[in-house]
Amino acid sequence: MLLNYLIDGIIIGFSASVPLGPIGVLCIQRTLNKGRLSGFISGLGAAFSDTIYAILAGFSLSYIVNFIEQQLLYIQIFGALLLILLGIHIFYSNPAVQLRKQRKGKSNLFQDFISTFIVTISNPLAIFLFLAFFASFGAVKPGDDASNHFILIAGVLAGASLWWFILSSLISLFRSKINLRRLWWLNKITGAAIVILVVIGFVVFLFSDAIK
Repeated sequence: MLLNYLIDGIIIGFSASVPLGPIGVLCIQRTLNKGRLSGFISGLGAAFSDTIYAILAGFSLSYIVNFIEQQLLYIQIFGALLLILLGIHIFYSNPAVQLRKQRKGKSNLFQDFISTFIVTISNPLAIFLFLAFFASFGAVKPGDDASNHFILIAGVLAGASLWWFILSSLISLFRSKINLRRLWWLNKITGAAIVILVVIGFVVFLFSDAIK
């Protein structure tokens, strides 16, 4: 029985992480610029953030969900601004400087982790994504005890982490074929792509909210 909860959690965590939004683009950029470990740790920041929202969804903390629904616009604006600033920073970053820091062992993995964690946690729509996943899988049932929920949440974290490990490992295979000039263009494209994705996502959010 507990194994079923773990498997459901792994599938849900993996599936929720696969869509390549701004965070996926960021992890790819960091893998190519700073190495597989940096990309994976960045992904773990997103995975831990998603796990927090999975906990809120799994335990159905209605007062938190209500607060998020009431303040959703302001939280979305805050998250969008963070991502836009991050995209601009990447656009103007110098890959040569990042490579020198990596070779000197100065790559800040904690900063990689916390930056993606903060950006991902500022997107409260994730809680509704997990509510939908849990409902479609029938993963959260009336009468479930805390141990079932914790196994499910552990599975979500494992599944999300697995995706980021696979993604960073696959992208790392192409790293040796990319020179500094290509990395420079990659930063320009990545930074612009993040900003464009955020703007499109925010416009879609406003449009969908307006027609409700």
